Amino acid sequence: MPLLVSLRRLADQPLVLRGELPCRELDLEHFDELIRLPQGLRYDLTIQRFDRALLVQGELRLELTCECARCLRPFTRPLIMANWACHLPLEGEDQVPVCDDCVDLTPFLREDMVLAFPQHPLCEPECPGLPAGQSTGMSNFSGESPTRSEHSPWDELNKLSI
Repeated sequence: MPLLVSLRRLADQPLVLRGELPCRELDLEHFDELIRLPQGLRYDLTIQRFDRALLVQGELRLELTCECARCLRPFTRPLIMANWACHLPLEGEDQVPVCDDCVDLTPFLREDMVLAFPQHPLCEPECPGLPAGQSTGMSNFSGESPTRSEHSPWDELNKLSI
């Protein structure tokens, strides 16, 4: 069920929403192959209505289970947006869709959570990567020039006399 806010309930006073939104509602379950979401998005929000806009403020929390991009070791990382805020215009060119007197906050939560995901999750900043004995199948991954004991495709070209 998406996170809907009734505009009628906001007419007199701010509205406080606390709860958990399942990740399937946010459509984030298969966003990144290195990131899994074992729990839903926990939110603690205060919504205020002004003449022509809504102001949503609060905290968003999401637990990420990641695989390190270097060593492939699993680790967990909390994603906390402590002072999250969103301005939603109700009129004008950028107005949010209103359906049956309700505004769906789900797309705005999804967008900001995706932007906060780590692009290259690392178990620790100085992760050395895979141990030397565990190759990924890529030879000469370090970018160094091959040693003389290795056969290079350029060896045959070097024999040409032009």
